[in-house]
Amino acid sequence: MGIRTFTFLGTGTSVGVPMVGCDCPVCRSENPRNHRYRCSVILRVPQGNILIDTAPELRLQLLRARISVVHAVLYTHYHADHLFGLDDLRPVARHLGGAVPLYCTGEVEGKIRTAFSYAFGAEAEGLSAGYIPKLRFERIATDPFEVLGETITPIPLIHAHFNVLGFRIGNIAYCTDVNEIPRSSWPLLEGLEVLVIDALRFRPHPGHFSLDQALDVIDQFQPRQAYLTHMSHEIEHEEVSRQLPGHVALAYDGLTFEF
Repeated sequence: MGIRTFTFLGTGTSVGVPMVGCDCPVCRSENPRNHRYRCSVILRVPQGNILIDTAPELRLQLLRARISVVHAVLYTHYHADHLFGLDDLRPVARHLGGAVPLYCTGEVEGKIRTAFSYAFGAEAEGLSAGYIPKLRFERIATDPFEVLGETITPIPLIHAHFNVLGFRIGNIAYCTDVNEIPRSSWPLLEGLEVLVIDALRFRPHPGHFSLDQALDVIDQFQPRQAYLTHMSHEIEHEEVSRQLPGHVALAYDGLTFEF
């Protein structure tokens, strides 16, 4: 089967932590687990590396994790903090010898074609990999699909009024940017070994689970282990960690586990 690893490249909210212009104790903290790039993860599987989302710090994330090539990218949705590092994929196409496959919905594809229009059409003709990101779209919806020999199951989620997907790979589910899980998605979260779930802050938010709401979801689905992600500067790593049940932990940038 081979070893598979899951690595958090970023665990922070849309503005990251520390946040520009903030002088709170968490933003001033010297604890590296309070330093959070925007959310993305990478799965190392026997046939290659699968990246979920291209956060704005993608170049720094890949260098820090010593990842030289990405073989496929999955997108949860099109918000800037999950998309706007896409240009950092420019060197990847040279390593692959071809376009980087992007697995996303038609809605996300449309936003990418608009935001990165220089990578498509007549404007991109004649430009080699390295000058622009060379990309290939693989359209997904809600049916399971195959990537690098792995079966990926999309999990429809509610993120305010936006369409968002979580992803299940084997007995691991990654669900960032969510404030409600539709009942139709509940069966997709049963029997998990690991659940990664959004937990923005202590107070409720219109587009994200609060800490207590995330704990309620964990209690409902009973994974063996749960990790909280997409955290704001309200979440101090050591202090909040002491308050959590034994099978729940705050994720942090660089955290890796095997699956």
